[in-house]
Amino acid sequence: MQQLDFETIDHFSRTIIDSIDFTIRSENVFYNTVDLAEFQDKDAETIFDFLKKEIRLIPFGDYLKRYIYLKSGMSGDYLTIDIRDYQHIIIDSFAENNTPKSFEETTAKIGALSKNWLTQAAVKRSIVFLLGFGLNMCVEDVSQFLTKALRERDFDFKDPMEIIFWYCLNKRYKFKKMLMLKQQYEMLEPALSSPVYEDKTIGVRNTIRNINNDDMLLQYLAGIKGSNLTPSLSKTSWQWFTKLYHECKCLVADFYNADELERQEVNPGDKNTRKIWSAEDINEGDIEKILCCGTPVNVTGNLEKLSASKLSKYFSNKRFSRQHIASLLSKSVIVDRFDIITLNFFLFSQEYEGAFL
Repeated sequence: MQQLDFETIDHFSRTIIDSIDFTIRSENVFYNTVDLAEFQDKDAETIFDFLKKEIRLIPFGDYLKRYIYLKSGMSGDYLTIDIRDYQHIIIDSFAENNTPKSFEETTAKIGALSKNWLTQAAVKRSIVFLLGFGLNMCVEDVSQFLTKALRERDFDFKDPMEIIFWYCLNKRYKFKKMLMLKQQYEMLEPALSSPVYEDKTIGVRNTIRNINNDDMLLQYLAGIKGSNLTPSLSKTSWQWFTKLYHECKCLVADFYNADELERQEVNPGDKNTRKIWSAEDINEGDIEKILCCGTPVNVTGNLEKLSASKLSKYFSNKRFSRQHIASLLSKSVIVDRFDIITLNFFLFSQEYEGAFL
């Protein structure tokens, strides 16, 4: 066998790491773009070209393949390995861990289901939990799949079933034990109302992590059952959303007041008609108009369908329209990290722009 020098080995190792570490690879592409000399002068064009040509949404199936590849000690390019090899590992692991092919009754075979999981761009949240038991994942691995592969929230510690999933995965319990605890929970008599829905997520998480046996778990779940409430959105996320949203409303009010002053300077006779705007005057439509100012509107005044955009696959369900804002304010949808990022980025962009005026 040909002996490899350290430089060759190091290059080979870095190539393998780069090919399977999605985060590092994405960061490299990103920084290579923003470091271009023309970025400052042509930022909009450069960003558009970057999003259209360089960025790649990692399908759920690729995350699953990479996980199996690393866990089973495979070699070579994980993307060129025959999908049947991955299927066999999933099928054998599910059998070894006595995990069914689905949470519900289904006539589909495990072979067909595993192929779907390995090829789909996204899956339901429940599939991640099923794979957690079937592939004997640790709780940290499942958490990574939820936040990175699905790009969703971590374990919801205000949802009784997800508490049971977390507890069992953390204890390395098998699927059968999880089902037993689920059945016990369903038969529980509600206890005194729990204040869990009033607590911040971090407080709830710390409480649950201190549960060290089944009796403590069931006692805690009985308290949740006694609250007779549906799981609410994260208190912390809601607090940050309302804070940032109010700051955005204040900023938009400042924009409108500046426009009023400019109009008055052009038409001094309109002095008495000048309106003084405050945050309370700003509604969802005003925020949409500013944040989505580059998006065309149709004859009804609504934003054009996202499907018309060349970047629709990247921003599906992420657009900050007035309808979405109204849903957030009414708490009919849960605030997610993309909502927080959008508001925070808008505020930062105005601070950054002001620093160079």
